[in-house]
Amino acid sequence: MQKIVYKKASRVSVQRNSVPAPYHQTKSRRFVHIIPAVLVTLGSMLIANVLWPIISYQLFVSPSLQKQALLSPVADTSFDETGSYIQQVLPVRALGDERIPREPKILTEELDYTNLSQWFPTQEIPEVRPEEAITYEIDIPALRIQQAKVKVGGLALDKNLIQYPGTANPGELGSPVIFGHSVSPLFYNPSLNNPRRYVSIFTKIMDLKKGDTITVRYDGITYTYRVTNKMEVKPEDTYILQQRYDVRELKLVTCTPPGTVLRRGIVFAQLEDIQ
Repeated sequence: MQKIVYKKASRVSVQRNSVPAPYHQTKSRRFVHIIPAVLVTLGSMLIANVLWPIISYQLFVSPSLQKQALLSPVADTSFDETGSYIQQVLPVRALGDERIPREPKILTEELDYTNLSQWFPTQEIPEVRPEEAITYEIDIPALRIQQAKVKVGGLALDKNLIQYPGTANPGELGSPVIFGHSVSPLFYNPSLNNPRRYVSIFTKIMDLKKGDTITVRYDGITYTYRVTNKMEVKPEDTYILQQRYDVRELKLVTCTPPGTVLRRGIVFAQLEDIQ
């Protein structure tokens, strides 16, 4: 009789072939890895666009504007070397004045420089009677500024430009001193269609060159001023408000470098034509 032997078959392991991932999944993974690099690059570019105008202004523009010594405020009245009378708009307070803080004041709130009162923390801005709170318009063609409203008195620099109370009106002997707000040049937009144009409107006034024109329409008369000079002073140098009654000029004032409050930039322009 034939003997039949049955052997137990050994287990055969079947290796499954790896199936490659679909193309769209591979592409998605690559895209996920790229996102952080793209975001870092965009962030760096944004920071550079904000900081570079300030740095370049400090390096290339500001030094030429500070060649003259930064003076301290002058007394109430004085005479210049030609004998012409000069009047200081802001009174100099006595040392015993109780309104002058005797100790450092700690500010708990953020300063808002669209409010003109923040520009003069130790001074009181003169009040304007209703009949004196007039408005007029100013154009600066080189900066694309058209029909900018200037108000005599007030505090809201985000609503209009402000002529400091007590300074001369356009065309008169003396100097209308007009304040305007500035921001980073990246956000400069003086267009009439921009509802927030006054937040950035004076950002580029320090780019004005000698000979550029400034047109003022006041009380039905058009005055043309021509830029003669520009300079920077420290924030506490309020002598920029003083009035010389032997000239007819215009002063434009803003914070510099644009987007900071380190100094005050002033543009001077002489009256050239009346129509």
